[in-house]
Amino acid sequence: MSKQEQAVLGGGCFWCTEAIYKRVKGVSEVESGYAGGHVENPTYQMVCNGNTGHAEVIRITFDPDVISYKALVDLFWIAHDPTTLNRQGFDKGTQYRSIILTQNEAQRKAAEQSMKEASESGEFRNPIVTEIKPLEAFYPAEDYHDDYFANNPNQPYCRTVVGPKVKHFMEQYAAEKSE
Repeated sequence: MSKQEQAVLGGGCFWCTEAIYKRVKGVSEVESGYAGGHVENPTYQMVCNGNTGHAEVIRITFDPDVISYKALVDLFWIAHDPTTLNRQGFDKGTQYRSIILTQNEAQRKAAEQSMKEASESGEFRNPIVTEIKPLEAFYPAEDYHDDYFANNPNQPYCRTVVGPKVKHFMEQYAAEKSE
């Protein structure tokens, strides 16, 4: 069994990003949580109120022999809109900001390189506003957030927001793999 590594990314609502990254080859686990703020052990309600400084994030456990950290970050740019400050679609607030939380210098350099490449790609009309900063703490979200999209596919938010985002990502992901 190969060594597993982790990445922590925030691209808006964690229900969307969790559902997306669960479909990526080499990813063994995706856990929703909170990071980037100043309150210990925050709850969903606290984070939703916008007073903790935390973003909704996912912690991805992956096999670096199958997919690299940089490749996961490269996918991040198609998994959400990194050009909108403190919002993704209808979700507004600092808890929905675009953020990459690095765990070491190698991750920081890979994230910065990936963002530079995405910025120069011509794919985005507006500048990327993604924050890259060191991970200080990851707080797992409440259990009911686990596999939210898979467990609630008919919930209105899942039908109108999560489902279309996953579909768009899978189309882009398939196109990237075929190039």
